[in-house]
Amino acid sequence: MLRATLPVAPSSSSTCCLSVCRPSMRSPSPNFSSVRINCDDTSASNSNNPSRRLALFQLGTAIPQSQFLGAKASNLLKAERNTIEGSAIDRSALVSTAIKEQDALEWAKNDMRRMLHAVYRVGDLEKTIKFYTACLGMKLLRKRDIPEERYSNAFLGYGPEDSHFAVELTHNYGVDKYKIGNGFGHFGIAVDDVAKTVDLINAKRGKVIREPGPVNGGNTIIAFIEDPDGYEFELLERGPTPEPLCQVMLRVGDLERSINFYQKAFGMELLHKRDNPEEKYTVAMMGYGPEDKTAVLELTYNYGVTEYDKGEGYAQIAIGTDDVYKTAEAIKLCGGNIIRQPGPLPGINTKITACLDPDGWKWVFVDNVDFLKELE
Repeated sequence: MLRATLPVAPSSSSTCCLSVCRPSMRSPSPNFSSVRINCDDTSASNSNNPSRRLALFQLGTAIPQSQFLGAKASNLLKAERNTIEGSAIDRSALVSTAIKEQDALEWAKNDMRRMLHAVYRVGDLEKTIKFYTACLGMKLLRKRDIPEERYSNAFLGYGPEDSHFAVELTHNYGVDKYKIGNGFGHFGIAVDDVAKTVDLINAKRGKVIREPGPVNGGNTIIAFIEDPDGYEFELLERGPTPEPLCQVMLRVGDLERSINFYQKAFGMELLHKRDNPEEKYTVAMMGYGPEDKTAVLELTYNYGVTEYDKGEGYAQIAIGTDDVYKTAEAIKLCGGNIIRQPGPLPGINTKITACLDPDGWKWVFVDNVDFLKELE
């Protein structure tokens, strides 16, 4: 459904045809708890109360104020009244903004969301499909060729797209290699036996870059491999799971900032966080459900590194939502950069919105109902 384009290929009307731009700096939003409304004291002893004086003068509206007080005093009274009214309007605006923000963020937490698919570019579509199906056990879910726009894409995963996370591979005609950069980390796949999976990959002449063994500081058996385009996959030894395609790892420059953004703007949960001071990095797992049942986002912060090269291969992740308009509003309230305003795509009418996170990683939100219609 989503196409990731580069200058080498013309743009399309699909979900990935948005160019990546730098995000704007996040500006703080009004805090609802910080908004206070002070009630005026209405006691008779407080004769200097502006509201009381204004009310008293309004009782004699039949008499022109210029005659009652003189022109100068009347002008002073008008200025005072404008100040009071202006202050009330400012307070009302602050309260309204805070309530709006609170409602939007609460809605983001309760929205029916899940990660739909990750989109990235490959140099040889058929070769990559063969590697994923033969070595990683994925299924080819759908495939399409768009010759008039000079690209093809294929969706692969471990189950139907209406209930499972998938990868969307995009091949632009005439481009056989992409720079991956050092910002994208890896995909995670849960397997029953890491050693047997690595043996199979070796037999198929795949590239193993980390032999099976316990993860540093833990007991989980893992291994790392590379696909034909150089994208890394972490194999994790786990029991049976409904979602084998279980992780996407991205590197970020400020972990606490990213956690805060994904919790508030995306409605994700912080599942767990682990610091590894001996290796100078910290990871945080975030998502819309438990790690053993759903695909999750792994954020990695390397001590002292604030920027990464995102390359030109990895594109974005798509997330389902019940309302792209409310989603965009919540993202904006949290300082996110909306790069595609919410609305239907020309031609297919699927409603989407797209944004950049604080590190410039691109995300696309897709209307849940429209997405299911695309799969029909």
